[in-house]
Amino acid sequence: MSRNRFREIMKFLRFDKKETRRVRLQDDKFALVSATWNKFVQNSIACYKPGANITIDEQLFPTKARCRFIQYMGNKPDKFGIKFWLAADVNSKYMLNRAPYLGKEETWSRGQLVGESVVLRLAEPFLGKGRNITTDNFFTSLKLATALQAKKTSLVGTLGKTKRELPPSAKEQAELFSTKVLKCANATLTIYQGKPRKNVCILSSVHTSVGITDGPKAKPESVTYYNNTKYGVDILDQMARAYSVKGGTRRWPVAVFYNILDLAGINAHILFKECTSSKIAQRKFMQQLAEELRAEFMEGKGAAWQLAQGPSQQQKQLPQQTPKRRQCQVRRSCKQNKTHDTCKCRKPVCGNCARRIEVTCVDCEA
Repeated sequence: MSRNRFREIMKFLRFDKKETRRVRLQDDKFALVSATWNKFVQNSIACYKPGANITIDEQLFPTKARCRFIQYMGNKPDKFGIKFWLAADVNSKYMLNRAPYLGKEETWSRGQLVGESVVLRLAEPFLGKGRNITTDNFFTSLKLATALQAKKTSLVGTLGKTKRELPPSAKEQAELFSTKVLKCANATLTIYQGKPRKNVCILSSVHTSVGITDGPKAKPESVTYYNNTKYGVDILDQMARAYSVKGGTRRWPVAVFYNILDLAGINAHILFKECTSSKIAQRKFMQQLAEELRAEFMEGKGAAWQLAQGPSQQQKQLPQQTPKRRQCQVRRSCKQNKTHDTCKCRKPVCGNCARRIEVTCVDCEA
C-alpha cells in the first residue's frame, strides 16, 4: 500500500453516521464506535467456550486523544488512556468479554457498586455453568460472591482493608506466615500474614475449608488458588502490547479501533491453535494473517497493472506523441514547458510533471 493511499484511508476512517451522531451521543458516550465495538464483542463471545476459570480486571489503553472519558492512572506504565473492563480465560488468555469505562454516571451501574456491576455484566454470558471468577480488591465483595453463588458461579478475590465486610481482627498484625480462616454463609475469608507488616485477605466461595500447603511459607490453598488464576487479563494486555498496530492519532474512535485489532489478532491466534492443534508463535501468525488479508488487494492491484500494461508486460509503454509541441497543461513542476508527450487524460504533459513508466500527469496518478 502506498503512503498516499494509507493516509487517504485514515482520513476517511469513520465508524458511525454523522447525521445521527448528535442524537445518539445524548444516550451513549461511546456512540462514535459502538456499532463496530458491539459486533466484535458478540463475535468474541460466540466463537469460544471458556474453561473453568475466568479473570476479570481492567486494561488501560494508552492514548492522549481528546475524549470525555480519558483516565489518568499513576500506577500504570502509560499514565493516560481509555480504561476497559476485560474478562479473559485463564488457560488460553482468550478475550471473552469487555466493556469501556465511561464514567460513574453509567446507567447500567446505577444502584450498585461499579465493581459489582462490572463483574455481573461481563460474566453474564458464562453464568450457570459452575465456573469460577477471579478478581482483585476493586471488584470483590461478599454481596457479589452471594449474587454469583445464586447463579452457580464461584468467586475468588482479594479484599481491601477499607471494605466494610472485614472484621477488626483482619487489620491486626499476626505472626509471620500464619493463617486465620473466618467463615460467613458459604464463603470463607482467609487472612494470611505474608509479610511482617502486611497481610492479605482472600474471599473465596470455592473453598469450604482451607488447607495449608507444605513449604517454608505455609501458604493456604485459597492464596495459592488466587495466585494461579489472577493473571489472565494482565498477560492478555502484555500480548497486545508486544505486537500492536497502534499508531499516532488524535481521534479516540481510531484509538479504540486499534485496540480492537490488537485483541482480535490474539483471539484469532488462539482459535487457530485450538482448531488446528498447531503451535505457531504469535509473531509468525500475525505475519501470515497480514499477508492473507492483503492477498486479495494485491491480486486486484496486479490484475489492474497487467491490464494497463497490455499484452506485452516486458516492454514499457511508449509515450503518446503529438504531431506538434504544445505547452504543458499540468504545470505542477514546470513553467509552461513545451512537450510532445500526452497523458491518458489527453493533456500535454512535460517530463517534470510526468511519471516515466507510463506517461501520466500527477493529477491522474493521485
